[in-house]
Amino acid sequence: MAETKKRGRVRIEPGQKRIRVMIAGKIVAESDNTLLVWEKPYYPTYYFPVADVDRSLLAPSGETNRSPSRGESELHNIKVAGAERTNAAAWYRESPVDELVDHIRFDWGSMDAWYEEEEEVYVHARDPYARIDILPSSRHIRVEIDGVTVAETRQPRLLFETGLPVRYYMPKGDVNMEMLTPSELITSCPYKGDASYYNVTIDGVIHPDIVWWYPYPVEESSRIAGYVSFYNEKVDIYVDGKLEAKPKTVFA
Repeated sequence: MAETKKRGRVRIEPGQKRIRVMIAGKIVAESDNTLLVWEKPYYPTYYFPVADVDRSLLAPSGETNRSPSRGESELHNIKVAGAERTNAAAWYRESPVDELVDHIRFDWGSMDAWYEEEEEVYVHARDPYARIDILPSSRHIRVEIDGVTVAETRQPRLLFETGLPVRYYMPKGDVNMEMLTPSELITSCPYKGDASYYNVTIDGVIHPDIVWWYPYPVEESSRIAGYVSFYNEKVDIYVDGKLEAKPKTVFA
């Protein structure tokens, strides 16, 4: 594993993957020498060496952005084939963090596509210390909402994800799908893909967005394709007959 350095609240580690960022089909930057920078504790951000950025596409906007830990960056607009992304690139010509000098950070949402090697990545950069394990199980899982059994299975798939409670994924054949109605909500995860949601109606009471599934998960999470999961935080889940305590998370 590459050496991780800390500068105050910022963690920095050399990346080991080739990273490519694109707008309108044009490569804006491509490098196998990026830095992974944890500006927040939850996931890293890619920083590209200036030499690996197509600087002909950048134009200074005249604005700057200052971070207490990373210093001041010069903001640049990006112009590609008639498309312009305002203040989408931050160039650190100087920084109290030596490793960041002459590196450029791109605003994730302003880009059209990000790639690790040849695989597109969504939402944010993947954390090399985040792990997902999906294991088949013979545990007896039963889900109740307002005292009504909505799902029951002896063939769940258990998803263990760093920092989150275990999620119990169940075959749709073991779920009372008559109680479920599709929701309009869709969320994205860089480790699992795009999730669609269901509402659950019990005795006329609607429990919104309480169930989700991944119709087309990314390859590493393919074992949960077609399975559904319930928010442990919002339903009663019995595992081998024992009621589990509701976890305390941001989803509670």
